[in-house]
Amino acid sequence: MAIVLSSCNVKDKTLDFEVYETSESGNKLTKITEFKTLDSVVKITLNPEKTLQTITGFGGSFTESSAYLLNKLSQKNRDTILQAYFGEEGARYSLTRTHISSCDFSLNNYTYAPVEGDMELENFSIEEDRDDLIPMIKDAMAISKDGFKIIASPWTAPPWMKDNNAYVGGNLLPKYYDTFALFFSKYLDAYKAEGIDIWGVTPVNEPHGNGNNWESMHFTPEEETDFVQNHLGPKLEADGKGAVNILGYDQNRAGLKEWVDAMFATDESSKYFAGTAIHWYESTYDYFPEALQYAHNKAPDKYLIETEGCIDSQIPVWQDDAWYWKKEATDWGYDWREPEKKYLHPKYAPVNRYARDIIGCLNNWVDGWIDWNMVLDRQGGPNWFENWCVAPVIVDPEKDEVYFTPLYYTMAHFSKYIRPEAKVISHDNSDESLMVTAVKNPDESIVLVLFNEGDTAKSFHINLNEQSIDFSINEKAIQTIVIPSQQ
Repeated sequence: MAIVLSSCNVKDKTLDFEVYETSESGNKLTKITEFKTLDSVVKITLNPEKTLQTITGFGGSFTESSAYLLNKLSQKNRDTILQAYFGEEGARYSLTRTHISSCDFSLNNYTYAPVEGDMELENFSIEEDRDDLIPMIKDAMAISKDGFKIIASPWTAPPWMKDNNAYVGGNLLPKYYDTFALFFSKYLDAYKAEGIDIWGVTPVNEPHGNGNNWESMHFTPEEETDFVQNHLGPKLEADGKGAVNILGYDQNRAGLKEWVDAMFATDESSKYFAGTAIHWYESTYDYFPEALQYAHNKAPDKYLIETEGCIDSQIPVWQDDAWYWKKEATDWGYDWREPEKKYLHPKYAPVNRYARDIIGCLNNWVDGWIDWNMVLDRQGGPNWFENWCVAPVIVDPEKDEVYFTPLYYTMAHFSKYIRPEAKVISHDNSDESLMVTAVKNPDESIVLVLFNEGDTAKSFHINLNEQSIDFSINEKAIQTIVIPSQQ
């Protein structure tokens, strides 16, 4: 039942709205119908006539590790998880990612083109994906009513195309630029033959490398731009795949300026780039608004999509919701970052990091946000390099148990209610300690997402087109407010 409150500003008219909350106190996307009355009131004014970026979607990533774990669970639990992510009653993921050949969240190293010197890629095969990865994607497609987009990224070219002939590190040799472009075209064809359309690709995941730990390949901004401008873009266009969106960069936001300066330097360099992909691992709290704004201003008509973020270098905490609200998590930079940049990596609460980052991104021109693995085990894998991480859903395949962490509900606050083609709208917020973002959906409903990181509840007075609503948010809570179309 919708909550109906009358507004003192509107004669004989009420404004319906619904509130869903996830909180440290135990709410899990719970519909709230009773609100606290507090002396201090936060005033938010929505300006739906002033629209900003168009939303591409929200979601998570199909990895071999996640797919392998799903296949080890009972059919009931496997279906429960996929319904939770893609079903109408679930998070309704609309934008996803997967890996091309192996990544660290694979069971082993592999490439679709293992035969050295096979310039025409006659031995190209996606056979490695048939047991786990492809069935997971197909099952998700069967569940999703509205469908979802897939971005695919290679962590490396086949080793024989690189100057170090290895999965880890090295550079793509220029003599293989055309062959690697063919590699993408073959991949798109192979997946299409399976009934899976790929919406977008990135030339490589994390072109700065990852400390020579797992699959990687280095590009400078100029090298990647050359590869896309003169090889990948023309090849996909020639093969009838010009509609596939090429997103450049695909790494942390602190490097955005030098990359977008190269990618979008001229009409020729930017022709085949549909946009820019970014990750969040530069900091556990800073979402780099200046860098995001710079990237948008450099290419205002292009996509700006967060393609990867997770609680990294951390073994998951099992069935303890409270931990996800406490500032006890660490990341790679807490231990290994150079001393002058360790300030960017303090301990943090996982829920806080997700909520802050997604809202911060939406308020600074990002149009899509993709989580990393959808499912991991209690160790934070499987991961062939033992690069343990956290996923919103943790499973124990031996006991056939499933744990939906608070991160799952945090993601759903956005993905379930903010739909593709929604428009981010301008808003004014009187409380800087509270994070707020707002959109207008294609059905004309207005959706706000609020995050209260503080230790005290807050009351709100929201103005929309000379109408108003009043409610409150608990301490340490995230809320989604849905205002149906008034037309």
